[in-house]
Formats: sequence, C-alpha cells, structure tokens
Amino acid sequence: MLQAVGLRKTYGEFVALHGLDLEVRAGELFCLLGANGAGKTTTIQLFLGFVEPTAGRALIGGLDVATHALETKRLLAYIPENVMLYPQLSGLENLRYFQTLASAESLSEAALVALLERAGLSSAVVHRRVESYSKGMRQKVGIAMAMAKNARVLLLDEPTSGLDPKASNEFSALLEALKVEGVAILMATHDIFRSKEVGTHIGIMKHGQLVARLSADDVSHTDLERVYLQHMHD
Repeated sequence: MLQAVGLRKTYGEFVALHGLDLEVRAGELFCLLGANGAGKTTTIQLFLGFVEPTAGRALIGGLDVATHALETKRLLAYIPENVMLYPQLSGLENLRYFQTLASAESLSEAALVALLERAGLSSAVVHRRVESYSKGMRQKVGIAMAMAKNARVLLLDEPTSGLDPKASNEFSALLEALKVEGVAILMATHDIFRSKEVGTHIGIMKHGQLVARLSADDVSHTDLERVYLQHMHD
C-alpha cells in the first residue's frame, strides 16, 4: 500500500533523506525510530505530498504522490503529534465537519457517534467542546476521522508524545485494531517500547538514512534498545 523507491530530499547542500527504500503492506505497522533531524518527519511529509522529492518516488496504492496528489490523499489519513481541531466545536461536530470535507457520503449522527465510541471516546464526552479534551482524547478524534474516511493508509508523526501511559496504551490498542482491518501504518516515533509492542517492522533512521531494519517479532525490548543506542553512538 505504501512504498518509497530511492526517495531522496535535499535542501541546497543539506541532504535530509538519502535514497530511502521502504514498503509497508496492508495490515503492517512500520515504526521509524530516530533522533530529531533523522529524516522521519521528512519521510512522512513526502508521502503526504507536503514537499516534493529531489529524486525517487513515494507511492500510495501504487500511485505516485507527486503525480496523483488527489487520488493518493483519498487513500490516507494523517495524525500529527498534536491533532488540530476546532476548540469551540464538540468532538462530534469536528468529526462531522472533517468527514464532510473528506467524502461526498454523509454519515448519520448515530454512525459518527459510533465511530467516536469505537475510537475510545465515551458517549458522555462526544458532545463536549474539544477545548475541554485531553491530548489523548483529541488523538482519538483523529482516529475516528481516519475510520470515517475509510483510510487504507495511516501516517503518524509522534502520535504518543506527551500521552500518559494509559492514554498511550489505549492509542496502541486502536492501532492494533486498524492493523487487523488491513490498514497500512507508518509511524515516526521516539518510543522504543511502543515500537516493539505495536510494530510489525521497525526501522532506525540516522542522518537521513535507514541504518537498520528489524522485524518486531525477532527482537526483544532489550535488544531493540541496544541496537538503537549502538547506532545513535556510532
């Protein structure tokens, strides 16, 4: 569903991403680990079409993002570190607004409430203004948006940063459910523990290069931390 082929991005003499080759199939969650400036967010931005590649291709559903911007955006949803919602609107009103923008199909209020509840929001809060929501609650509205859109690809940029352990665990459970439904997920993160818990594959990035690629089933938390720190100290 999601593929990078020789994907490269430069800004003048600075190389932000060196010829990345990467594939995330339906039902897989690929976690990109790395320090700030490693190239994780640049990778996400290239798949979103926010920036143009210097070389190579970013493909979603077999379509090149650079030449099929609208078609690829219909297939994906994006959840940044801080989900931007209208604070004076309720969770339900935000979901209805963004769902209308993303799709010609209009879902009933009952269907939208059901999506919010499936994303982990209780019926008691879906009508409350978002300004009263915690960060974890806003992230759940973001997940509900992805489900309302029926996104087949989910791009996440530090989605669990700043979440307490309970909220982080709940978010991980939502990702597990989306994997079962065949969604292809690419997540940029600093969270080694969550990468092992929810990822199917883990990549370690450094200075714009994918320096290690591991299967989550084949590595322990301890080994993953050791490999990560080894690359960070090289």
